[in-house]
Amino acid sequence: MIRPFGASVSAMPVWRGRPVTVPKSPARNLFTYDGPAASFEPARDEQDRPAEATVVERAIYCNGRKLENPATISETIHRLSHKPDPSERPMAWIGLAHPSADHVQQVARIFDLHPLAVEDAIVAHQRPKLERYDDTLFVVLRSASYDDDTETVDFGEIHLFIGPDFVITVRHSADPKLGPVRKRLEAEPDLLALGPEAVLYGVLDHIVDGYAPVLVGLENDIDEIETQVFESDPSVSRRIYELSQEVMELQRAVKPLQRILDALDKGVEKYGTDPELQRSLRDVADHATSVAERVDGFRQSLADILTLNATLVAQTQNEEMKRLAEVANNQADEVKKASSWAAILFTPTVVAGIYGMNFEKMPELSWWFGYPFALFLMFAVSTTMWVIFRRKNWL
Repeated sequence: MIRPFGASVSAMPVWRGRPVTVPKSPARNLFTYDGPAASFEPARDEQDRPAEATVVERAIYCNGRKLENPATISETIHRLSHKPDPSERPMAWIGLAHPSADHVQQVARIFDLHPLAVEDAIVAHQRPKLERYDDTLFVVLRSASYDDDTETVDFGEIHLFIGPDFVITVRHSADPKLGPVRKRLEAEPDLLALGPEAVLYGVLDHIVDGYAPVLVGLENDIDEIETQVFESDPSVSRRIYELSQEVMELQRAVKPLQRILDALDKGVEKYGTDPELQRSLRDVADHATSVAERVDGFRQSLADILTLNATLVAQTQNEEMKRLAEVANNQADEVKKASSWAAILFTPTVVAGIYGMNFEKMPELSWWFGYPFALFLMFAVSTTMWVIFRRKNWL
């Protein structure tokens, strides 16, 4: 029979053979992070608050059932270290949301987490990965969600510390929200009774399932882009580029999952993973593989669409250049015609202008054939020029 945990804790908790205290202010030791400042560096007043300020959920589970929600992390440790019944296998699940570097360090000191894993959890912006530090797994996962209003993909990040009797989740973004995971596992006591690895499975399954709406949204976007391409929408090139960046980011989140799940599958015998949990993890691996293949297909489709769009744009430009060339040729023909008729009419004008000067002493004026000769000269020269221009296709 498990005794309920009282609110009063007088003795200092001992966990894994050592006393545990929760420091109220940061201490410079092995777990103090001195690297580049993270993007979520807190204000000075936030640094003085205890780690409980960023804890969104803390609970103790035993044999798949929730026992209690301790008020502090120290009470959580106390409950783990005091087991009236040796057959009990209590597990603590602590969730941190938007913690500062100091808050992560406080929790790291309490649970004796490895400094390298703590550093990654503080800096954040990590690629999905799985690393083992003694008896603790450190897992980084990337979630994705599709925003219908903006037609964009939003990405989140979560860090998990999976120990023999505890699970610590650290979120630096709004997503993924783990409330649905807790409800599901609490509704399946047999699964939750398998321990921290069951929580890891639940989170993995939740994140992989969350990719499905994203794939549907991206597929719809690609269909719309194909329509825009054939409609010669001038803004489609920018949209193709932006969507390609989102697909690449999703690919970076999904592909490492296959390595993570493969590593978990290889260690099932060594670490005695429950057979049912093994099957569940393999099912998640199958879904992750399917998602990765679809994402690869999206990236290839976008590359093909980009090539097709470039071809259509080049074809449209060539047709426009051809049309402009035809217009220029037509204009040149018109200029030639106008110039030819101007030249033809110029000759009679010159002859008529000479005979119209009306000077008194002009030999041609007293010549009897002068007038017929002038008319013949104008007609002959104009006809000759008309024949020349006609042969050159100017008329």
